[in-house]
Amino acid sequence: MLNKFNVQKTGLFTGTLIILLILNSCSKAPTSITISGQWQVKLDSTNIGNSQGWANSKFTGTSINLPNTLDGAKIGTTDTLKPAINNYVMSNLTRKYQYIGKAWYQKEIEIPTSWKDKNIQLGLERIIWESSVYIDGKLMGSANSLVGSHNYNLTNNLTPGKHLLTICIDNSNKFPLINVAGTMYPIKVNQDMAHAYTNHTQIKWNGILGDMELVAHDKNEPENIQIYPNAALNKLKVTFNQPTQVGESVSLIIKSTDGVEVYNNKVKTSKTEGNEFVLEIDKPKDLELWDEFNPKLYDVTVVTNTGTTSARFGYKFVSSKGGDLLLNDKRIFLRGNLECVIFPLTGHPPTKKEEWATLIKQAKDYGLNHLRFHSWCPPKSAFEAADEAGFYVQVELPHWSLKVGEDKNTTQFLKQEADKIIKDYGNHPSFIFMALGNELQGDISVLNDMVADLKPKDNRHLYATTAFSFQQPTGTRPEKEDEFFIAQWTDKGWIRGQGIFNAKAPHFNADYTSGAGHINVPLVSHEIGQYSVYPDMSEIEKYTGVLKPLNFIAVKNDLEKKGLIDLAPDFTYASGKLAALLYKEEIERALKTPSFDGFQLLQLQDFPGQGTALVGLLNAFWESKGVISAEEFSQFNSELVPLIRFEKAVYENEETFEASIEIANFYKELKNKTIDWVITDEAKNVVNKGSLTDVNLVIGNNTNLGKIVHTIKINKAKKLTITVRVNNTKYKNSWNIWVYPKNLSTTDNDIVFTASIAVAEKALQKGKKVFLNPNPKSLKGITGRFVPVFWSPVHFPNQPATMGVLLDEKHPAFTKFPTDSYSNWQWWDLCINSKSIIVDSINAKPLVRVIDNFVTNHHLTNLFEAKVGKGQLVFSSIDLTSNLNKRPVARQLKHSVINYMKSSSFNPSNSINIEDIKSLKLTGKQSNFSAKDIYQ
Repeated sequence: MLNKFNVQKTGLFTGTLIILLILNSCSKAPTSITISGQWQVKLDSTNIGNSQGWANSKFTGTSINLPNTLDGAKIGTTDTLKPAINNYVMSNLTRKYQYIGKAWYQKEIEIPTSWKDKNIQLGLERIIWESSVYIDGKLMGSANSLVGSHNYNLTNNLTPGKHLLTICIDNSNKFPLINVAGTMYPIKVNQDMAHAYTNHTQIKWNGILGDMELVAHDKNEPENIQIYPNAALNKLKVTFNQPTQVGESVSLIIKSTDGVEVYNNKVKTSKTEGNEFVLEIDKPKDLELWDEFNPKLYDVTVVTNTGTTSARFGYKFVSSKGGDLLLNDKRIFLRGNLECVIFPLTGHPPTKKEEWATLIKQAKDYGLNHLRFHSWCPPKSAFEAADEAGFYVQVELPHWSLKVGEDKNTTQFLKQEADKIIKDYGNHPSFIFMALGNELQGDISVLNDMVADLKPKDNRHLYATTAFSFQQPTGTRPEKEDEFFIAQWTDKGWIRGQGIFNAKAPHFNADYTSGAGHINVPLVSHEIGQYSVYPDMSEIEKYTGVLKPLNFIAVKNDLEKKGLIDLAPDFTYASGKLAALLYKEEIERALKTPSFDGFQLLQLQDFPGQGTALVGLLNAFWESKGVISAEEFSQFNSELVPLIRFEKAVYENEETFEASIEIANFYKELKNKTIDWVITDEAKNVVNKGSLTDVNLVIGNNTNLGKIVHTIKINKAKKLTITVRVNNTKYKNSWNIWVYPKNLSTTDNDIVFTASIAVAEKALQKGKKVFLNPNPKSLKGITGRFVPVFWSPVHFPNQPATMGVLLDEKHPAFTKFPTDSYSNWQWWDLCINSKSIIVDSINAKPLVRVIDNFVTNHHLTNLFEAKVGKGQLVFSSIDLTSNLNKRPVARQLKHSVINYMKSSSFNPSNSINIEDIKSLKLTGKQSNFSAKDIYQ
């Protein structure tokens, strides 16, 4: 029995093994092989690899795991640069390892026997920017692209078995080549400015990122499926390529991403040029429209007589009507931000969808719905994440040139890149805009011709010749082929705050209609904001990747040397609060402009290149600087924003505050809503309130919905807050005004108030209290400005480069002057009518410190106190003398300071001498400055 049992058991095992072998032999052959993993790499800075035949046999190099960059693998020349405040160090973050030139990557691969007689393609997702592929030492070809995969057909050279695969990658811009009809030509691109190839944001890395795959296809399989909704949103066209005939009809299947089938039928085909076939059907009734509020996606599959091909898409159509931007025949408004390949840990863009999804979620939390990819095109994972989030995308060619059309090979290269973008990414519903580059100048007819060529190829996107231009008249009105227009000014004036907020007193009843109303295509304001925030020293330790923040370290060292390091966090916070204030008004003016279709911030996060342009309310890692929360920011930056128009920020007793309520609604129609408003003081006491009832909100600008009227009745200075809310929703917004009494004492018999240093000297010698207020124009110093540094004091040195005020709001000097610790709108008059005085060598104690820019890092002030001999001094380089009957803020500050000087609290601890004061007098002429001077 035992032997019989063993025999039976053995027989059962043998039978099972035979079945498993049969099943295994019948299993589907692999259709792709990843070639990621360990490779050998040899650097070729002297360009000898070809002549020495490096691809002909196995070489011993340095081991590297791909996908990766040489920087990421710590391969290259080690950086020895030291932190210093100079244009070189401060221009951008510093690469820890750097290599420019050819690098040869080699790996042995094995092709399965099942791939015999297959078409075999090699895809390398992202490379900067030329690659050459060798199989067993034989050159297969070269590819040039900064926008997408480098693809190679290796069908005739990869037989089953082992092969030596060698890839030479050249990331240099010295002799880049372009393949035109099989011939390689040198090209010239962009002076390393475009973000697709620069060390200012991403780095000029060498390596391979993303998917690295060999893919096998049956011969004659269909490919390149493209899906086109029509303008009327009642049809669907599908195209694909196949080298052989497909018959009269093919199967078309459409399923939602959650597996619900909305269409499955045979469809008659027609053939166009070459190997392209076309299917057209009526829109399936269950096919939902895609937008930011309903990011519904579908998989489309075509089954022909030779195989299948599929792609994912969203059913949408972007267009314009009467100058309005429409999506699915409904008006939309782009709340945009630039994305300039700023990833400081890696120096390159992510290729994983999850990483892009995280970034886009952060952007949506702050109320954004749009990213402009400035002079580059992101990997497919960015589009996929945007598709799923309902996020709108603008892509651009790797192009930022002042000499458009000068080089024909460059133009041809850019045309190829444009065709590749619409072929590789055209199905993505998030892809709504395409521009040919950033701030282009030169032969604009070349750009018009390129746009005219693109339009009939793919109507799923709107096209523009350039994202703004400083060349006139191009930058002031749309070009003939533009389907949308991005500008910072038009032929009728500014359409962003840069040229306005410092030139005109704060007013909140304006928009950009005067400069924008005549533009007859969708209009988006260009790179608004650019208000610099002081570097955050705590950020230094976050740079654990391929880049060193030598620029931050240099600033930190300078602050330590000058005794300012303890103030650095306050500099960041105060300058950030001022920037947030200005961003709010920038955005609200755009939302108030009926002829506007969006804005593009530069930007919500820092831009660490081009002179260390720290213009973000978030740092370069998309982390908050603690200045404003996502919830606060989205109150004035979302799909529905309550707005008010009012005349000014400052009021006097018995004046009437009057505001008109409006709502920018780019969400959905809302009926019978109640809008509440309330005015509160700093103690949260309700001063006045009211409601508007039965309000219907349409899509677009809902203006003149009602009034807020409040007569000021106060006996002391106050800050008031006006809040408007759409009842029973999350949508609310708020604004501050400052109210002041009229009749104030601004003199005192015990205090000498004078503009004369000579008079002050005599009084101080007698031991008196002196309030010295010379005419600011007579003093050495920096011209007073309310707005902070534009972009960067390194990149644009020709500007009065201060970054707002910083003070202790609880100091007794401000007891009767309500203020925050940072600049707010009531400081506008004080800053404009002032000089910022350098007191590096003067032992004065600032009552109001002016934040200097991070290049010069002076001790600056416009109001300080000190002991001078026997006397006590308050020195003001703010004009607190002229026209006080018309300048209530100056009057109030003077009153508050005098009140402080009368009190026992006034006892300056720092001592200076009268010669220090005399050294502040101006001996030469002062210069004037306007906003456009920045670009000179």
